[in-house]
Amino acid sequence: MASVGELVEAVLAGSFGADPATFPLTSAFWLHHTTRLPGADVTYRNYYVLLRVGEVFGASSFEDGELDPTYCADTSGRTLTDVLTSDDPLPVRIAALDAYLTAVEPHHRSTLAEEITLPAGTPDMRARARDEAVAGLLDVADGTKVALIGVVNPLVDAITARGGTCLPCDFNLRETASGLPVSRDMIEVVDAADAVVATGMTLSDGSFDILLARCREQAKPLALYAQTGSAVARAFLGSGVTALSAEPFPFSQFSARPTSLYRYRTGR
Repeated sequence: MASVGELVEAVLAGSFGADPATFPLTSAFWLHHTTRLPGADVTYRNYYVLLRVGEVFGASSFEDGELDPTYCADTSGRTLTDVLTSDDPLPVRIAALDAYLTAVEPHHRSTLAEEITLPAGTPDMRARARDEAVAGLLDVADGTKVALIGVVNPLVDAITARGGTCLPCDFNLRETASGLPVSRDMIEVVDAADAVVATGMTLSDGSFDILLARCREQAKPLALYAQTGSAVARAFLGSGVTALSAEPFPFSQFSARPTSLYRYRTGR
C-alpha cells in the first residue's frame, strides 16, 4: 500500500472482505476540545469529526474553519461507500475510512496489537503516560535525531529523556515548551532526521502520502501516534510505517479513568 488513495480503492474493491456499502453511519458528531496543562503557556485547540458504525467510531481531526458542524445533519444514515466516494472534506472521508477499518478489525481484537493501559489520573499524568508509551516505540540512542511531525510537549520531553535530539515541526507552534524552535517545513526536518514520529493528523491534512514516500525512499523508521485515523495508519504497517500507537475513540483526554491504547510494531 503506497497511498491513502490506494487504500480507499482496495476498500471499495472488497479487499478487506466486507462491502462498505453495507455499513450505515448511525451517527455523526463534531467536537471542539481545548487543553492547557498545568504550568504550560500554550492552549491546544482540537477539532474532531466522529462517525459511528455499529459498535465503533471513525475519527479525524481538522483545522479550525475547515468543517462546519452542520455536516452532522446530512451525514447520519449515509453508507460508508457514499462518503468514501463523495467530495466531502478530507477529514470526513478519513473518519469514514477509519470507521470501516475499525469495524472490520477493532484494535482490541487484533492479534498484532499490544494493549497499553493508561493509568487513572490528571490530564498531565495521563498525557505523559501516553507519550511515554509512544516514545517507547522508538529505538532512540544518544544523539539520534528524531523528527516530530505534530508537536506534543510531553512527547518532546520523552524523546529528549531517551537521549534523542528532537526536530519538531508544526503549523501552529513557534517553539516547544522547552524552547526548541519549531519548523513549518516537514520535508526539512524529515531529511535531517534519523527517525520520524508523526501524528495521525498527517492523514487529515493530506500530507501523509508525502511523508510516507519520503521515509520509504530514505529507509527511515516512521512511527505514528494516531487518534486521527488510527486504523487507517495500521493499514500501512510494513509498507513504510514501522510502528504505531493507536488510540481509538473515546480518547484518553476525555476520561480520568484507565483507558487503552494499542501499540503495533512491524515484525510483531
